[in-house]
Amino acid sequence: MLEKHSESEVHVDKVEQGPASSIAFGLERIGLIAVRAPIVSCIVLLVLIVGAVFGIHRIKIDDSLSQLFRSNTPEFRQYEAVTKKFPAEEFDVLVVVEGKNLLARNNLEKLRDFVTDMQLVEGTRGLVSLFSARQAPAPGKLPAALFPPDLPEGAAYDKFIETVKNNEIIRGKLLSEDGTLALIVLSLDPEVVASSKLTKTVGDIRALMKEDLGDTGLNVQLSGVPVMQLEIRNAVERDGLTYNILGILAGCVIAIIFFRKISFMVAAAFPPMIAILLALGALGWANFNLNMFLNVMTPLIMVISFSDSMQLTFAARDRLIAGQDKFTAFKNAVLVVGPACVLTHGTAGISFIALQFSDSDLIRKFGEAGLAATIIALVAVLSLVPVFGVLLVRNEKVFATKFQSADAGVQALRNFCYWIAVRMVGRPGLFSLIAVVFVAGLGVIYANLEPRYRLADQVPDKRQAVAASDRLDAKLTGANPVNVLVEFPKGETLYSPETLQTIADVHATVEKAAGVGNVWSLETLRRWLAEKAGGADVATLKEYVSVIPEHLVRRFIDAEQDAVVVAGRVPDKDSSQLLPIVDKLDSELDAVRKKHPGYEIAVTGLAAIAARNSAGMIEKLNRGLTVEFALVAIFIGLAFRSWVVMFACILPGIFPVVMSGTVLWAMGEGLQFASVVALTVSFGLGLSATIHFLNRLRLESKPGVGSALAVERATVLVGPALILTTLVLACGLVVTVFSDLPSLRLFGWLSAFSMVMALVADLFILRPTAMWLINLHARLQGTDKPAI
Repeated sequence: MLEKHSESEVHVDKVEQGPASSIAFGLERIGLIAVRAPIVSCIVLLVLIVGAVFGIHRIKIDDSLSQLFRSNTPEFRQYEAVTKKFPAEEFDVLVVVEGKNLLARNNLEKLRDFVTDMQLVEGTRGLVSLFSARQAPAPGKLPAALFPPDLPEGAAYDKFIETVKNNEIIRGKLLSEDGTLALIVLSLDPEVVASSKLTKTVGDIRALMKEDLGDTGLNVQLSGVPVMQLEIRNAVERDGLTYNILGILAGCVIAIIFFRKISFMVAAAFPPMIAILLALGALGWANFNLNMFLNVMTPLIMVISFSDSMQLTFAARDRLIAGQDKFTAFKNAVLVVGPACVLTHGTAGISFIALQFSDSDLIRKFGEAGLAATIIALVAVLSLVPVFGVLLVRNEKVFATKFQSADAGVQALRNFCYWIAVRMVGRPGLFSLIAVVFVAGLGVIYANLEPRYRLADQVPDKRQAVAASDRLDAKLTGANPVNVLVEFPKGETLYSPETLQTIADVHATVEKAAGVGNVWSLETLRRWLAEKAGGADVATLKEYVSVIPEHLVRRFIDAEQDAVVVAGRVPDKDSSQLLPIVDKLDSELDAVRKKHPGYEIAVTGLAAIAARNSAGMIEKLNRGLTVEFALVAIFIGLAFRSWVVMFACILPGIFPVVMSGTVLWAMGEGLQFASVVALTVSFGLGLSATIHFLNRLRLESKPGVGSALAVERATVLVGPALILTTLVLACGLVVTVFSDLPSLRLFGWLSAFSMVMALVADLFILRPTAMWLINLHARLQGTDKPAI
């Protein structure tokens, strides 16, 4: 039988230039343009590479924590408005100091020295700590500091510590109830946070941590938005280098092992590398920013382009072994395999287009970048594989003679593919029925996956920020802010009785809300004055607000004094757990809205935005994936002009998605942004194997050739390349497991797993299904005319 396959391949070479219509409508012929003038093409390529290098240097990193929810929705516009009016949270470094002996006299003195030194770090605007607390004010005087210059000793010190732990301003806010954790809020200059100076500023803070507190036994960690952004920025830069190196190495190693010639390794592996360079350069010139999704563009481009470059190189290699000269071999490879390459890039493009239906600007941008990269990769592969082949391949006759008798690696893969094909076509009806039942069962499991989202999934979990936030969740009710914005109606001022009462009612409501803690607002100061100073008249409140540092005032009162924020904090829980907290708080504020008509009261903050929007956004993406199944099947069916092809590709396309979803379910995971985007993209990419097989089956299906023999021949001829490309694709994607970003690790391993499952579906589902449908077509038509 294997001898028949070689004969069939030669036969195909004789007819492949015949009148058969192209499934790519002739678009594959763009690959023949460059090969007509290979030297000129290489000169043009060098110019494009130089331009791409300059474009890559234009790429910046988007490290915003709100990037996933950036959209044109009213909720996000309001969130942006609040962050502009009350920008403190965007620039706060949270210093978490923890230890059983935190309040020991020696440790407390060193902690105060550390707080003092931090105020001298370049780029800081001020800080809030337990040392910011004040004593009750004497009549006509400003309140003195709670901590005296010289701390008491002995029993007096123990009494003093009890006073500190019971202080209303810091208890449960800046100092945990058990006195083992202290929070220091360090405000940075906005210009520092937005620039490369942030690295030095955070580095200086870490140096002070080691210098001032290194011998205290206290555990000191940093968190907060600037630290998270810096960790994201560093992870994105580090990941980009890792993906490039490991992905390229994987492609080169596998290519050289199986081709055993440098020229074929270059022809197969270099076009994808150049496609990566050109695509990233184009994204740079188009002003795209690297972020948690665009950072995975490098392995995705490798995935998109390497599959087709391997197919083209394999096809040309087989023709050289059959005795063709290099020009004819690579030309025929483009004409035969090129249409499938165009179609695979088309399905990948549809996957990226499907992401345009997301509400997230970030995901839509990822879709736009992926579509552009797909087009660039297609042109690069179709053009460069034949150009490199024509320029680098030497002594075709010697090559053919050598590999006709010594091609053990590829021959072993062909034997394996033949073994599978014979068994799959033995009972196509039974295997097709089993596939339908199995995929349907997995689909039920997939349908029960619930949306999941946590802010920590966007932040490197092997660094300090997430660990520090976890400690705040445990000791101080949480690190994630949930703010209530109170906007005043016209005619009302900050210090009018109605406004102050509204703020007080909102503050009390937030304090009582389950799951929300660490509540601060102007009401906090008013209550303290009322208790400690024996009254809180408007004049006294104004006086105290006027002497508080500007950066502290702007945390709660905007510059125009027409709005305030009541700030609370919640733990970093899954959005499904946070949503009831946010919704209940919002409903409880209805009583305040009714009591104070005209005042606009809204629950906002990143945690609230995430809780409200993440589930809906994930579900919408998932629905888009379902629509994509139908669109891609119709697209492939129209391209092949065959209803058999349209139905044959459905089960193999769905299987990797539902199988991956089942693995997530078994692991106790749900659908996250990273996982649903990975499945959406992997669906389009995974169909590469399906399309290349169906394209070959189309060429092998001729009158007089039985469907079983056609399937076996197609399997043997394209199977080795499909297996090798799947290995490379999986390696190119799985390198993301080295990332510090949980979302990228999830994206990587899930995409790699989906690619492997796509190969499994191609070998064990597509073949019997296609044969059963071909036989059904023959029975319905009463003819042996090919159905594909």
